[in-house]
Amino acid sequence: MPDAMPKPRAKTLPDAQTVTQVKHWDDRLFSFRCTRPRSLRFRSGEFVMIGLLDDNGKPLLRAYSIASPSWDDELEFYSIKVPDGPLTSRLQHIEVGDQIILRPKPVGTLVHDALLPGKRVWMLATGTGFAPFASLIRDPETYEKFDQVVVMHTCRNVSELEYGRQLVESLQDDPLIGEMVEGKLLYYPTTTREDFPKMGRITDNLTSGKVFEDLGIPPMDPKHDRAMVCGSLAFNIDVKEVLEGFGLREGANSEPMEYVVEKAFVGEGV
Repeated sequence: MPDAMPKPRAKTLPDAQTVTQVKHWDDRLFSFRCTRPRSLRFRSGEFVMIGLLDDNGKPLLRAYSIASPSWDDELEFYSIKVPDGPLTSRLQHIEVGDQIILRPKPVGTLVHDALLPGKRVWMLATGTGFAPFASLIRDPETYEKFDQVVVMHTCRNVSELEYGRQLVESLQDDPLIGEMVEGKLLYYPTTTREDFPKMGRITDNLTSGKVFEDLGIPPMDPKHDRAMVCGSLAFNIDVKEVLEGFGLREGANSEPMEYVVEKAFVGEGV
């Protein structure tokens, strides 16, 4: 019997990194980890371009926040699944050992350098906008710079909060930052559709004062409070209006202020 034909070798992608872990959280969300280029240096909260080859062999790339902290040996990403999305319709099927394209040029505004020093930092996210905060809440610098870290994460359904919930709970036992997190990190997850102990949009919980009452902290004050925002375009616009109502001003890497917004969020159409 003739020997079996050898399998054709997979085409090596440009700027290729190897997938090391994949986890599907529900039918809409998944996360994955991959190898990290030795030359890649980034600040927690930044994003890079990642992707796959399309049917014509051309790179199909989108901006993705790095969900792992800057000290991690690997890179982690958190993504939505869009059935007819040009990229995520393909990306959601990756498996351990597969390759992805990663362009190692990190950028972004959700970094400590873009904020003025303060007492408390608010991280405000919807959906997979949680990703940059998954990086920042695992970074010791966050707890060195702020006395309190408040994470508000809102999704439609309970299952969509699971990635963030498990991550936040794991921090207590983290050998690097476990002691730093204790008493400093306040987690405030809410839903907008499915019943949950806490419900409502981030904007509503801020303007009504409910979140301040629930957490036992004073309303936002530009003297002490800083904020980072990551979500859909509509969410960003609404939250900016609320933050400015509290007197906070939008900053950037070149001009630090009281709050910053990530404008390269990966949303529904990818």
